[in-house]
Amino acid sequence: MPADHTPDMDSLLELRDEFTRFMMSYRFGIDEVMTKLNILRDEFNYVHDYNPIEHVASRLKSPDSIILKARRKNIPFTLADIKEQVLDVAGVRVTCSFQSDIYKVRDMLVGQQDLTVLEERDYIAEPKPNGYKSLHLIVQVPVYMSDRVEPVTVEIQIRTIAMDFWASLEHKIYYKYDKAVPAELIAELKDAADTAHRLDQTMEHLHEEVLQIRSAASAAGQIADERERLVPSREVLEQFLRGAHPRP
Repeated sequence: MPADHTPDMDSLLELRDEFTRFMMSYRFGIDEVMTKLNILRDEFNYVHDYNPIEHVASRLKSPDSIILKARRKNIPFTLADIKEQVLDVAGVRVTCSFQSDIYKVRDMLVGQQDLTVLEERDYIAEPKPNGYKSLHLIVQVPVYMSDRVEPVTVEIQIRTIAMDFWASLEHKIYYKYDKAVPAELIAELKDAADTAHRLDQTMEHLHEEVLQIRSAASAAGQIADERERLVPSREVLEQFLRGAHPRP
């Protein structure tokens, strides 16, 4: 299309509708991932009497920010090219208490049959030079639209509370200095990242000791009230057994 060509109103309306459906598919993709995480969190809590997920948040890039990113990366202005090359339109952030929980959540997600992992970047095993740590997953989930099934890409970031606090502070500093952060602040950020890592290690150790105490309490018959409501009574269990194995 020539640079000086002005699109007619029908073309603009058609593109608006296509872009709206494009954005809706990503919003629904976020909903799919959030539902999976909520189910896994509740199921894990009831089965293991422990919740590995502290908080879940999501964000959807605005159409303007998508176009600006496509322009920076020289991506053609087509929805197909943007979908293929801009992989963080939809994002979900999972915050865990402990580092070991990060990999528990990762394994539970990867075990979902309708979730495909396209890419994994482990910045915990190999932190960025500035100290950034997090586990990034690029996944694809099916979204069932009225007339088709749309595979949608979602970026999932999984980190501890300490990692998340550090990342939030780092983002604010880089935004304030427009990415031209003074060297002394970069050094202090790296020190803060190391401190956060030591905190994660200490809290993990304390957590393991608490789990041992709770395990001993459970063995003694102390079950949480919330979980107790889901445990069938002996009478109900006996009725099921009689129904499955009727006496002659």
